[in-house]
Amino acid sequence: MGTRAAGKHRGSSRLSKKTAGIAGIAALATTGVIGSFAAPAFAADNDNAIQDTGLNAVVVGDDLAGDIEAQAAAQQHAAEAAAAKAQAEAEAKQKAAEAKRIAEVKAKAEREAKERAAREAERKRLNTFVSPLADSYVSTQYKAGGGMWSSGSHTGIDFHAASGTVVRAVGLGTVVEAGWGGAYGNNVVIKHADGTYTQYGHLASLSVSKGQQVTPGQQIGLSGSTGNSSGPHLHFEARTGSDYGSDINPITYLRSHGVSL
Repeated sequence: MGTRAAGKHRGSSRLSKKTAGIAGIAALATTGVIGSFAAPAFAADNDNAIQDTGLNAVVVGDDLAGDIEAQAAAQQHAAEAAAAKAQAEAEAKQKAAEAKRIAEVKAKAEREAKERAAREAERKRLNTFVSPLADSYVSTQYKAGGGMWSSGSHTGIDFHAASGTVVRAVGLGTVVEAGWGGAYGNNVVIKHADGTYTQYGHLASLSVSKGQQVTPGQQIGLSGSTGNSSGPHLHFEARTGSDYGSDINPITYLRSHGVSL
């Protein structure tokens, strides 16, 4: 059996080193770790080039790891920015929804306040009394004497009025009589909420009918000179009952309900 000459072990040839480097890079490429960075490892083999020592795969791996780390950091930053944007949008939506809710609550409160004010105004209007004629005056006083009245005295008051002047209900009530009333001519009698009655006589025409509800200031007819009358005017009475003879002082009655004469 022959013996080999003693000496140092032969180092790996340049080709084998390069082959190992290529094999390392190929292994990394196979796992998808590197792509475009593999090419620089195979730069032209010249005097100025970095020698393939078998460590090329490690160097390239370090560079790639840094790139991957940078890419991961960028992705994390993008994810954080997206999350921050989503949170800001959610908070903006929440604030908008809260602002809308507050606006709706405020609008509802304002609407209800207006409705209450309108109801109160209507209630006051319905409880208000007015003069049966606008811009007129009393031409004949209550209980004035004379032969014109069967009772010997005036049972109401007369308001000065040209023929065709609008006659108004003095207050809220229900018409209990509307038509011919003998000496009163065309007349209207209204029963009011407090149980009192008012009468409007000598009308030229009527605007309401029996059973109709009327409100303060509503037109009930036009003044005239029908029945026992010496000329156009409005005969107005206030009564405690619907029948003749239950009359009370009309001026006192109207003033007690806030009407100035």
